[in-house]
Amino acid sequence: MRLASRAERIEPFYVMEVAKAASQLAREVAQGDKPMIFLNIGEPDFTAPPAVQEAATRAIREGRTQYTHATGLEPLRERLSDWYRQRFQLDIPARRIVVTAGASAALQLACLALMEAGDDILMPDPSYPCNRHFVSAADSRAVLLPTTADERFQLSADQVQSHWQASTRGVLLASPSNPTGTSVHPDEMRRIHNIVSAHGGITLVDEIYLGLSYDDTFGQSALALDDQIISINSFSKYFNMTGWRLGWLVVPESLVPVIERLAQNLFICPSTVAQHAALACFDGDSLALYEQRRQEFKARRDFFIPALRQLGLSVPVMPDGAFYAWADCQELCQRLGLRDSWDFSFEVMRRAHVAITPGRDFGQAHTEHFVRFSTASSMTALQQAVQRLQLMLETA
Repeated sequence: MRLASRAERIEPFYVMEVAKAASQLAREVAQGDKPMIFLNIGEPDFTAPPAVQEAATRAIREGRTQYTHATGLEPLRERLSDWYRQRFQLDIPARRIVVTAGASAALQLACLALMEAGDDILMPDPSYPCNRHFVSAADSRAVLLPTTADERFQLSADQVQSHWQASTRGVLLASPSNPTGTSVHPDEMRRIHNIVSAHGGITLVDEIYLGLSYDDTFGQSALALDDQIISINSFSKYFNMTGWRLGWLVVPESLVPVIERLAQNLFICPSTVAQHAALACFDGDSLALYEQRRQEFKARRDFFIPALRQLGLSVPVMPDGAFYAWADCQELCQRLGLRDSWDFSFEVMRRAHVAITPGRDFGQAHTEHFVRFSTASSMTALQQAVQRLQLMLETA
C-alpha cells in the first residue's frame, strides 16, 4: 500500500517509544523493591478537581451529551473570557475564543486555516516535536532555528529577521516551552511580532503552560500585544484534564468563521461531556485548588533543579514555567563512557529505574547532549529519583 508523503514525513514520537520501553522494564521489576519512577511524560499527577468530576457525572446523568456548536459551548467561551480578564487583565471577547478537541485540534485548525503548501514556519530548536508535525501535515515546512541558553532556548527577533525569506509565512513559538520550561520575554515577543507583522506574516503562540508560570515577568499572554496574535491553549496542564482532550484557540475575529467551518467538517465539536465538566474549572474552589497546585509544581522545581545540578546534570536556564528540566548530560556521559543522551536515558532507566526522555525528539541543536526530566510527579517521587541517580553515579 502506497503511503501519502505527508505520513512519511512524520517521524516517530520518541517520547512514547521510550515510554513503551520503560513500561516494559517496569513490568519486569514489578515484584522488586525498586519500581520504575516515571519522569518522562509531561502529565500532571493531579487529576481534575472534585467539582469538575462531579460536573461531568451530572452532565451524563442528565443526558446533556448531544453535539454542541462547533466553536464550543457559549457559557464555556464566556468563562474563558472572564478568566483572561481576571488572571491576565485582558479583554478577550468570547466571540474570539474557539473551544477545540485538545490543543492538538487547535494547532491543526490554525495550520490548515493559515498555511499553504510550500510555506515555511520559523520555530526554535529545541521545541515540542508535535508542533512541527502539525505544520508538516499542512504541507508546510517547519524551519528549526538553533537556540542557546543565552537566548533562553527561544527565538530572538534578530533570528526571525535574518531568516525571513519569501517563502516564510510566520512563526510558531511556545511560551513556556516544552522541553525547556522557558518563556519568551514580553519585550522580545513584541519585537518578534512587529517583524512578523511587517512582513504580513502570522504569529502563533502555544500557551498551554501559561497557567503554570512562576515568574510575573514571563507569566503574560502574548495576546496582550495585538488582536492579530493567535494563541493555542489547553485544559490539560494547568487545569489537570489531560485525557479529557479539551483545548481552545484565541484568534482574530475575522478568522472565527474559517476556523468554525474547518471544525465543523473535521471534528463536528469538542467532547460535550468534557465541555460541561470544564465549566466547573472556573468555580472559586477549583481555581483556589489550581493555584495551590501551581505552588506545588513550583516547589518541585525549586527542589529538583538544584539537585540535578549537584549531580552533574547542568540545567543552563532555570525554568520559569511548566514542569520540565532541560539538563545537559555531556559530563556524565563522558564519565560513564556513554555516547549521547539516548544511551544515557536507557542507562538511567536500566540501572536507576528512572524513566527520562532523551533530547532526540526535540530537534537537532545539540539535543544529543540533553535529556528532559518531567517534574509533574510527586515530591516523594522526585526525591527518590535523585537518591537513585546519586547511588547510580556513586557506584559507576
